[in-house]
Amino acid sequence: MIPIRDTAPCNTRPVITWGLIAVCTSIFVGMQFLPYEVSNPLITRFGMVPLRYSNPEWASRVGLPFDAYLSFLTNQFLHGSWFHLIINMWFLWIFGDNVEDRMGHLSFLAFYLLCGLVATALQWYFDPYLAIPVVGASGPIAGVLAAYFFLYPMARIILWVPIFFLPVVVHVPAIAFLGLWVIYQLNEATTSILFEGGAAKMAWWAHLGGFIAGFLLYRFFLKKPPHGIKMEDSGSFKI
Repeated sequence: MIPIRDTAPCNTRPVITWGLIAVCTSIFVGMQFLPYEVSNPLITRFGMVPLRYSNPEWASRVGLPFDAYLSFLTNQFLHGSWFHLIINMWFLWIFGDNVEDRMGHLSFLAFYLLCGLVATALQWYFDPYLAIPVVGASGPIAGVLAAYFFLYPMARIILWVPIFFLPVVVHVPAIAFLGLWVIYQLNEATTSILFEGGAAKMAWWAHLGGFIAGFLLYRFFLKKPPHGIKMEDSGSFKI
């Protein structure tokens, strides 16, 4: 299932969402023009290598001095492949504008980055001895998905479902689509723990960490509604 767009209205220009997409895309494209001898050390330095913080002696030996956890922030703007970048930016494009609309530009940026920090921290906690960099915007975008889940539960997500190569389009409530997304992430994350040493290729705990952070924090970043308008008028949960 591939989401095409949503039906929730947006009343402001999502300049932060557009800016985040532009920054992540520009960094990735720029990295493609660098020789491997340059790009690989940059990914290692600015991606979050869990073992760097779990074993400072090892990090010092391999040329990764303590950076005051800066990579917990910078890893959010790096991506490992075109597919990784496109999927993340596509989800941010579909869901980010509505959440930014409800929060305001600067509050949305703060929310996005904070969710990314929590997501990275949770990934480090569950996989502290990983010696390769964790990169990608999946963590903060998962926080955006959580906010959308509670703000627009009944908004329709238009999905393209390839069935026998036919372009079948279906409309599903956001609560169903994002609920299935959470279940899938949880299944993959717990499987990676139960079968230690298995071929887990994605930072599943970062995805869940971002979603949990978004669920816990989104309400503190919302704009106050105009006088006389209740929050539930826009289709949000009242919790």
